[in-house]
Amino acid sequence: MPAARNTLVPSALAIACAAACAQTAPAGPAEPSTESIVITGSARAQRVLDSPYALSVLEADALRAAGPMVNLSEALVRVPGLVANNRNNHAQDLQISSRGFGARAAFGVRGLRLVADGIPASMPDGQGQVAHLDLAGAARIEVLRGPFSALYGNSSGGVIAVHGAAVRHPQVEASADAGRFGLRQARIGLAARPAEGLDLQASTSVLDSDGFRPQSAAHRQLGHLRLGWQHGTETVVLRASDHTQRAQDPLGLTRAQFAAGWRQTTPQALQFDTRKTIRQTQEGLHWRHRFAGDGPLAESTLMVYNGTRGVTQWQAIAAATQAPARHGGGLVDFDRAYGGAEARLAWRLGSAELVTGVSVEDQRDDRQGYENFTGTGAAQVLGVQGRLRRDERNRASTREAFAQADWPLAERLAVTGGLRHGRVRLRTEDRFLANGDDSGVLDFRYTNPALGLRWSPAPGWNLHASAARGFESPTLGELAYRADGQAGFNTTLRGQTSRQVELGGKLQRPGLQLEATLFTARVDNEIGVLSNSGGRSSFQNVGRTQRAGAELAGQWQAAPALRVQAAATWLQARYRERFLTCSGVPCTVPNLPVAAGNRIAGTQRTSGYAELAWQPAARLAWPGELALEWRAVGRTPVNDANSDFAAGYALANLRWRFVQPLTSSDSFELLARLDNLFDRLHAGSVIVNDGNARFFEPGAPRSALLSVRWQHRF
Repeated sequence: MPAARNTLVPSALAIACAAACAQTAPAGPAEPSTESIVITGSARAQRVLDSPYALSVLEADALRAAGPMVNLSEALVRVPGLVANNRNNHAQDLQISSRGFGARAAFGVRGLRLVADGIPASMPDGQGQVAHLDLAGAARIEVLRGPFSALYGNSSGGVIAVHGAAVRHPQVEASADAGRFGLRQARIGLAARPAEGLDLQASTSVLDSDGFRPQSAAHRQLGHLRLGWQHGTETVVLRASDHTQRAQDPLGLTRAQFAAGWRQTTPQALQFDTRKTIRQTQEGLHWRHRFAGDGPLAESTLMVYNGTRGVTQWQAIAAATQAPARHGGGLVDFDRAYGGAEARLAWRLGSAELVTGVSVEDQRDDRQGYENFTGTGAAQVLGVQGRLRRDERNRASTREAFAQADWPLAERLAVTGGLRHGRVRLRTEDRFLANGDDSGVLDFRYTNPALGLRWSPAPGWNLHASAARGFESPTLGELAYRADGQAGFNTTLRGQTSRQVELGGKLQRPGLQLEATLFTARVDNEIGVLSNSGGRSSFQNVGRTQRAGAELAGQWQAAPALRVQAAATWLQARYRERFLTCSGVPCTVPNLPVAAGNRIAGTQRTSGYAELAWQPAARLAWPGELALEWRAVGRTPVNDANSDFAAGYALANLRWRFVQPLTSSDSFELLARLDNLFDRLHAGSVIVNDGNARFFEPGAPRSALLSVRWQHRF
């Protein structure tokens, strides 16, 4: 079996294996591989071809060619079924959804499970962030879609796992990126083997950007450290990261503003100096022990992690809007401590493989809200910290147990099954009682079974079927406000459950890879936005919904110098029941009907990506690889009423990448990109159900990028 160099590590079933599996991952650009070996909610390593579910793998080469390696959206556009929108706003995280799960998120990543080097980047309540991920040091990104993502537990409508590369060669790499609209980034990384059995990686980067709209400048610093030790049957990996960021927030635009000029900023953003600062640290430890002999116990793994995250955000909320006693202010300030642990055992049961384990996660927030102004009348100052209006302690925790097994039933037939049972508790303790007591607690329990079957009609051709039940709890933010505007936790909000089925096929031939998938997901008690205005968002269960669609992906080496890659998605995401939502401000009683059959806000019916890459033989005059990229997205409903849509668009990008060895120890890499080649006006993302109707976030105009990277091996 080839080395396990492409490993997706579910936090439910194999998260603790991430460190050990990463030991054989290459440093730097990935080399072509005919057989990618993965662990994808599976009890044992297997080829991507053999996984009974939809899975995409992005190697380091794809990441390095996609851009400055600042945002996941640069490379994830290649993945079918996944929408990764760059909001062109560093004050807000990317907008990512998988088959429509996560589309309602107004900020952060919602409804998807995020994993970074085996450590969850999603909190126990289901909210996640991706800005701190080390894309430059990644060996690969793996994306799991469909039923088997339910084995990650709560709020896992899909899974995105980023895996760093262990040290293969001691080296140092320095890089610089420069682009339009003031993009500047410098990065340096070191890989070394200081002693027998030890390997060390460290990197740091600094990013500055002016942005293409007023009030959109950003400054970011990232630092990452990885220390690995391997001796006999023991493997230990320690990881640490530090992330600080200051970013202005240009906010969204109304329909009239967007039509008048896509490079403008709404006046309220300038008036209140809307901005956000982030401070995040994280540490994690993996310990893997392999048992000798032929006994039933194969290995044990322990993973522990902890971190802190602090956020201060100035919003554009008018002073008069904050006058009611129940308002929490226009400045959000919280400090979070989070951590968790997972222990698992891998068993040999004849020809079957079994994994069992338990996991715990905790998140504690010390949250305050302040007025975003001081004084009155002519003496009033906006965009500063004013009086305290909110003081809470929030906590989210999960306790889970899981088991999964792989059974080869025959030479060409195998079954994979798993079960995850868990409990999530969400609690708020209100310490600002002048406007009522918002304290409360909710408990949710879930049992997520999954079953997959794989049949191989012929070598290199596999068919699969899988089914699962998933669960998604409300987040702490979605429980913060009651729909009627009164004090108290939103205790009427229930978790949503899904039943998912997937049928698919994968074909691998020399120079050709094809994948096709049909899927459907029925959701009960779908969580939706009731009202969103004045810095307060309340949520409700809107009944039953359905997502159904098809995904196609392929890669063809049409000629030695010519490669074609394409992905396409069709998604029908609709409400199956009529419900009422809010229209107008203020609104404490739903007053606007949403018809059954309306599309789920934030979803796209169609999306596609295609790439034509030409890399001639070395003897020809043209050096490097020249590629034309094309991305298309269908129109997007901005609200549940479907009263307005962001128009669909198609963008073309041009890239050139050249890698040249200078000496036996040194190599030079140059990347040049021209994105949005024809300068198309488009809304890159939408703010779903925004109460001020500022739905539209403009996509970037034509943008140029030049990246220079130098690598020296010792």
